Amino acid sequence: MSELPTHVDIREVSLRDGLQIEKPIPLQAKIELLEAIAATGAREVEATAFVSPSKVPAMADAADLAAQLPRFDHIDFSALVASPNGAKRALAAGLRSIEYVVSASDGFSHRNVGRSSQAATELIGEIVDIAHDGDATVEVIIACAWDSPFDGPTAPKQTLDIVEHARDHSVDRLAVADTIGTTTPRRTTDLISDVQAISDGIPLGAHFHNTRGAGLASAYAAVAAGVTRLDASVGGLGGCPFAPGATGNIATEDLVYMLRDSGIEVDVDLDAAIRAARVAQRVVGHELPSALLRAGDRLHSA
Repeated sequence: MSELPTHVDIREVSLRDGLQIEKPIPLQAKIELLEAIAATGAREVEATAFVSPSKVPAMADAADLAAQLPRFDHIDFSALVASPNGAKRALAAGLRSIEYVVSASDGFSHRNVGRSSQAATELIGEIVDIAHDGDATVEVIIACAWDSPFDGPTAPKQTLDIVEHARDHSVDRLAVADTIGTTTPRRTTDLISDVQAISDGIPLGAHFHNTRGAGLASAYAAVAAGVTRLDASVGGLGGCPFAPGATGNIATEDLVYMLRDSGIEVDVDLDAAIRAARVAQRVVGHELPSALLRAGDRLHSA
């Protein structure tokens, strides 16, 4: 275990990963949520996904939302893509940071993008070329890095093979994702150590779901292992429409609370994050799983 970092970057993912499992909401509601997120001080935001609207109807307005992003000039926005065509659409819409998801699980990959994990991995080079030719960066996110809802436990080699391919094709960033919220601190530390050993220093992030109550503990384990970039979603909004039971991203405000009291600096203001979580809860129209929405900060009422 390495010494804890002094600062951790939090990428806010509620607008994409948070909303993708929800019924589509109006563009204006997304803008309202984005304005609340911007008020938290977040510096990185996953804005949308350029994917098939028939598969993910909540992301059908990706280009329209992208047109609103330039006025939030203090935020670095990214968009998820699942194919070279999606990468081209994201670039055309003005995004200069692209996330390409590759599942380490064949079963999940087929249901998510209609191709095998190997076939998805082999597209990394093409997507990197498209992005770099357009003056954009690429992050490869490895879904089901620990477990799959269809194939069971993911062999570490399956994840590490994707890391090696991404490394060899000059990706700019990497991330490992616990897509269905099954990992634990021990398993988190083991896999991250293995990834770090072969990734040649490519910046590494992590994405956790709190589906089984271990998301925050696993995020802390990732930070203790040297990860300094974590994804989170206000209110704990989110889940994957292609993974049964994969609900509950770790809540941004819960993560900020934990890191702040651990002596780790973040750019996100806690009170503003709680307010943004309330906005998220209102625009989706149902209760969200955030602990701080219920209990508030220990220092004062939320």
